[in-house]
Amino acid sequence: MITKRIVPCLDVKDGRVVKGVNFQGLNDVASPVELAEKYSMSGADELVFYDITASFENRKLFTDILTETARKVFIPLTVGGGINTLEDFDRVLKCGADKVSVNSGAIKNPNIINEAARKYGNQCVVLSCDIKRVDNEFKVFAKGGRENTGIDAIEWIKSGVGRGAGEIVVNSMDTDGVKKGFDLELLKLVSDSVNVPIIASGGAGSIDDFINLFSDIPKISAGLAASIFHFGTVEISDLKRSLKKKGIMVRK
Repeated sequence: MITKRIVPCLDVKDGRVVKGVNFQGLNDVASPVELAEKYSMSGADELVFYDITASFENRKLFTDILTETARKVFIPLTVGGGINTLEDFDRVLKCGADKVSVNSGAIKNPNIINEAARKYGNQCVVLSCDIKRVDNEFKVFAKGGRENTGIDAIEWIKSGVGRGAGEIVVNSMDTDGVKKGFDLELLKLVSDSVNVPIIASGGAGSIDDFINLFSDIPKISAGLAASIFHFGTVEISDLKRSLKKKGIMVRK
């Protein structure tokens, strides 16, 4: 079994980490710099930093707070938000990111995946997908979950991998912030469709949710969560200890 990764997520708005439910009702949490440093020291395998309103506000990602955050992190850092051009990839990588996550920018211009993969390598290009059930079908949403594109989620993910995306983040809008478990139905469909690492996002509320995720869908590479780590509901060290007891391989 592949070693599983535990990935905290920093959703950043106006320079502060925020968290909501189903992509709504955002509440202030903390400084991204302080949280990033905490997670880097407490056993997180990677960290994701999203400037969650950059695409909606049609602006570039905040680079000052990103640069400061990256200085505090000694684990791989994935950054997304307002990524629309190769210049955006370059700017974010120069700020200290290891991987760049593209979402709305790829929906507007799918060729950015091909171009970025050619220039920086597949491992650097992460396709992040905000997905919601609409009339019992999985659809892709853009601009921080505000806009239904009408695109079939599974076909979009397959297309993104075909273009060169080296990793997929599956953000279930239906389970986001609800804390009742990952969206296993959606994640199984995705894992059956592509052969690149998949990060599951949305719904983690307990250690058992991670155990169920990795036990039910062995191909899933990582579990991403925000509020349960931010507010101390689950400590990463306790989570990894519990996963090991269940025979699920994790990094130290």
